[in-house]
Amino acid sequence: MKCLLTPALLAGTVLFAHPAAAAPETYVIDTRGAHAFVQFRISHLGFSWLYGRFNDFEGQFTFDPAAPETSLVAVEIRTASIDSNHARRDEHLRGEDFLQVEDHPIATFRSTAFVPIDEDRYRLEGELSMLGQTRAVAIDVEQIGAGDDPWGGFRRGFEGSTTLTLANWGIDYDLGPEARTVEMVLSIEGIRQDGGA
Repeated sequence: MKCLLTPALLAGTVLFAHPAAAAPETYVIDTRGAHAFVQFRISHLGFSWLYGRFNDFEGQFTFDPAAPETSLVAVEIRTASIDSNHARRDEHLRGEDFLQVEDHPIATFRSTAFVPIDEDRYRLEGELSMLGQTRAVAIDVEQIGAGDDPWGGFRRGFEGSTTLTLANWGIDYDLGPEARTVEMVLSIEGIRQDGGA
């Protein structure tokens, strides 16, 4: 997905009003520094797990610590960047049976709600557009941490996971009954922009 989980990855994209609250902070997902990941795993014929990721994605999010429910997330993923550590398999995944990257080069995620569940735990709801289909998805999210970095900036990080049913986006290639869904894990580290606004 360019995330998003861009997947959606966003997914993120990939992956926050009180009258007196400060303006929400805006973060750009740190993909250049390889501190963000859109990863997946899917059953291989019920015998083992196949793991992979999307290497090319981008996105941003807003977050207000005083009103996290106002958060917004947007992610774009370049589907051709799929990487399962096997070149021949990746070419198959890019083709007509799966991601159809020539006709659908970008997957996007746009949030519609960010629901606080518990301290540092949320449910991110949004729409994942992929292969010409847009479907609602929900992602379980945990804030991993936030604070100053060694280079004079401020960062905030989240991790989220969800399970997608492939047929919802028109992928029906038969890999066995255990492979009808794919598990997504999104690890997102954002760099705050312009002092937080």
